Amino acid sequence: MLNRRQIAAGLAGTSLASLPILSSAQGTASGYPAKPVRVLISVPAGGTMDVLTRAIANALRDSFGTIILDHKSGANGNIAMELMKQAEPDGHTLLLGTASMLTINPHAYKEFRIDVFKDFEPIVLATRFGTALCAHPSVPANNWTELVAWLKADPANTTIASYGLGSLGHFVLELLERSLGIKLNHIPYRGATQAMQDLLGGQVKLFINTIGGSVAPYQAKRIKVFATSDIKRSPFLPDVPTFAELGHPKVVGAGWFSYLAPKGTPKPILAKLNAAFNQALQSRELRSHLLANGQYPEGGTPQELTQLIQSDYKKWGDLARAINLQRT
Repeated sequence: MLNRRQIAAGLAGTSLASLPILSSAQGTASGYPAKPVRVLISVPAGGTMDVLTRAIANALRDSFGTIILDHKSGANGNIAMELMKQAEPDGHTLLLGTASMLTINPHAYKEFRIDVFKDFEPIVLATRFGTALCAHPSVPANNWTELVAWLKADPANTTIASYGLGSLGHFVLELLERSLGIKLNHIPYRGATQAMQDLLGGQVKLFINTIGGSVAPYQAKRIKVFATSDIKRSPFLPDVPTFAELGHPKVVGAGWFSYLAPKGTPKPILAKLNAAFNQALQSRELRSHLLANGQYPEGGTPQELTQLIQSDYKKWGDLARAINLQRT
């Protein structure tokens, strides 16, 4: 397992890797890859997932040939997952899977045609990230006690954004509301960009955003940040306490990015992929890229990824049923 606490800094532009093929594998993986490897991504180009995948593709230069990023956005990742399910299980089509796609979507959609445990082969956990409770500067609170008092004074008229219905930010909000015993006016956006713009403009007063997307406006003093959902304080926001520190131990949630292959992909190819990703995630350059985007580099075995999916599947599934979340 990789050392999750190694912290680096700095960000530079990355490009797709298009370099030589590994030659050290045995068995059915000896000729792999035999053609470009396609990575299905569930969002348009330019976002965090795109930056993440381009950086990792660049770090895989010593292991693979051409890597093609195939953006299949829509349906909160379900389109990409369905294409993945139909892909040839030869290791040449991979999926960048998120916590929301794999552990929240199955409970949120009435017609969900994917079995995340039977249709995919886990490869590796790539990164983790937490969320931050952000506020417009006009919010009349400078500490947690003052914020809670303000929230409880008129919760129904207090607007709070998330970056999507059924997103990690939405579910952290649900945990927070339960812990505080209030119900805020939740406004789910289709992505974080517009939500942050409206927070900066004062159209919404609060926003549960990713930590990575909150650091720059916080450092520029354009927003306030009151708490994070990590288990421990984020090194990106070291002066901001966790919800647990503030007396809300159940308000804990982390998002993550992972890589998966179609069910039936040969074990030697999966092993080769896992080894290549782990090697890339140990790269100082890649770790710097990821950390600069608020992502903690991870790694590990397919079994560890499976255990994480199972754990979050139950946790978020229980919450989805409790709030009767239904998407169409």
